[in-house]
Amino acid sequence: MQGPMITGAQSASTPAERTTYVWGIAIVAALGGLLFGYDWVVIGGARQFYEQYFHLTSPALVGWANSCALVGCLIGSLAAGFFADRYGRRRVLLVSAVLFAVSSALTGWAYSFNSFIVWRILGGTAIGLSSNVSPLYIAEISPAAIRGRLVSLNQFAIVVGILLAQIVNWLIARPVPANLSADVLLHSWNVQYGWRWMFMAVVAPAIVFTIASLFIPESPRWLLTRERETDAREVLQRIGGQLYASAEIESIERAIRAEADTEPSSWRELLRPSVRRIVLVGIGLAVLQQWTGINTLFNYAAEVYRSAGYGANDILLNIVITGAINLVFTVLAMLLVDRLGRRWMMLFGCVGIGVSHLLCAFAYRAGWRGSAVLVLTLSAIACYALTLAPVTWVLISEIFPNRVRSHGVSAAVSALWAASFALTYTFPILNRSLGTSGIFFCYGLICLLGCGLVAMFVPETKGRTLEQIEASVTGG
Repeated sequence: MQGPMITGAQSASTPAERTTYVWGIAIVAALGGLLFGYDWVVIGGARQFYEQYFHLTSPALVGWANSCALVGCLIGSLAAGFFADRYGRRRVLLVSAVLFAVSSALTGWAYSFNSFIVWRILGGTAIGLSSNVSPLYIAEISPAAIRGRLVSLNQFAIVVGILLAQIVNWLIARPVPANLSADVLLHSWNVQYGWRWMFMAVVAPAIVFTIASLFIPESPRWLLTRERETDAREVLQRIGGQLYASAEIESIERAIRAEADTEPSSWRELLRPSVRRIVLVGIGLAVLQQWTGINTLFNYAAEVYRSAGYGANDILLNIVITGAINLVFTVLAMLLVDRLGRRWMMLFGCVGIGVSHLLCAFAYRAGWRGSAVLVLTLSAIACYALTLAPVTWVLISEIFPNRVRSHGVSAAVSALWAASFALTYTFPILNRSLGTSGIFFCYGLICLLGCGLVAMFVPETKGRTLEQIEASVTGG
């Protein structure tokens, strides 16, 4: 469902005179997405080795090792709204950068399963913080005409991080001979050291992100809520020129004055009737993005492709291919999101992923092997990268009113990580009980149901300022 059209003086935003500067600071903020993508997916290549090292055999332990970071993601996303409002967006990005560096180093050199879990949860906390604040920050500094592309830059960085993790895993892992005994495998370089370097590799970009975060400005919208107009005007002038800065400040201050008689922003604000509906939409989109099941193709790629007849060395190569497809279609999404609009891309994605999953379920049921399964999984990943992966983050960063945006984004992203935990933890258990065919059938059905959610409740936000979107979705 689309909101009402905005008329009058608010119908169009003043265009930015130049955009080089805003692209630069958006790229820095998106480094949080790159680390998010790497830290989230590195486990897909490392797990077949650390599971041997820690002697993990039960589906419950395997699921916990793969999903424990998502507990940290949930903690980080719940805390992000409070800290982003109290201390500013920039400082939260800086803290997440430091946590990425520390947690990756300590995870790589964990010698007990319990310490591995603790450091993975800490790394998940960094993901939770950056996954909230990076798109929020980019949305708040972006001119309306290019906001979709700039927020999608965060998803592009996530995908680059995913591909980087997959390539690093492939390069670090030494060839595994077929029919290797369990004892020989346990004492191999991959099991003793290889998986450690897979986690350690993210420390270098985390240090780069930490240093770069010291040089980006604070969000002008946050500055204006703290009555720092001079600082906000300076940032906005560097983003788009003097006329752009004046128009943006007037628009933002008008929204702030409209909220002046209400209590300070809190989680309770999300329950107000004018806000509650859009919060539910944001949560629904976040859960849908995860329950499409695509993330199982990253975190459990070894099981999916092994059941399709691939060996250990071919599995790592297939994982790199999935990352490359993911990257190519994410770039295409960045080119289309401000042209086609968010709503139509989401509808196409739900149908495309759903059909690909249902065909994949049929392939497993029919006993097809090898390239048939690979092509169908790549089709699902391509549809996901083109649509739900980037556009969900764009919508979540746009649809909430300015007053409750950090809390609204936090609620939606927390729901996303809770849904991701449920998906990741239950996969080994469901795979044993339903089989791979049954799991893909369920994911396909969820995608088709999600198409109805988008058609009925998701507004189009293309080309509107954040203040125009706020008036649209709240009826203001």
